[in-house]
Amino acid sequence: MNHPLPLLTVEYFPMAESDLDAVAALEASLQVFPWTRGNFADSLHAGYSAWVARLGGELIGFSVVMRVLDEAHLLNIGVAGKYQGQGYGARLLRNAMDAARMAGTHRMFLEVRPSNARAVELYRHFGFQQLGVRREYYPATIGREDALVFEKELA
Repeated sequence: MNHPLPLLTVEYFPMAESDLDAVAALEASLQVFPWTRGNFADSLHAGYSAWVARLGGELIGFSVVMRVLDEAHLLNIGVAGKYQGQGYGARLLRNAMDAARMAGTHRMFLEVRPSNARAVELYRHFGFQQLGVRREYYPATIGREDALVFEKELA
């Protein structure tokens, strides 16, 4: 008799100090110019809304949101490569937006590289609108890359 495998549920937890090594390693696997462990630690110490996503206990993603008054700024979000393209990024983004909304913010901002077409598409799918461009915002392998600035009302 065939027994179906149990479906694993993505669980979200506030990022803790004990997550920092794994989160920094995941970030390093995703970015050419990654945040450091210290950047994530500073975000925790500053009180930013930082979350990890786990699937069957395995760290598969993270998000970091800075809140200022009634606005939120998505500073960083990432999903492990082997889980990309399966809806986990959308779930992680929704979790970050829900947490920001529940904390009383009404608008979320973010920057994204124009070369990150998958992320640009995800943000547009969620209703983010492009506000402008920050010239030469990101370090790149040659020179610097612009950032697209997006905004979404969370109400």
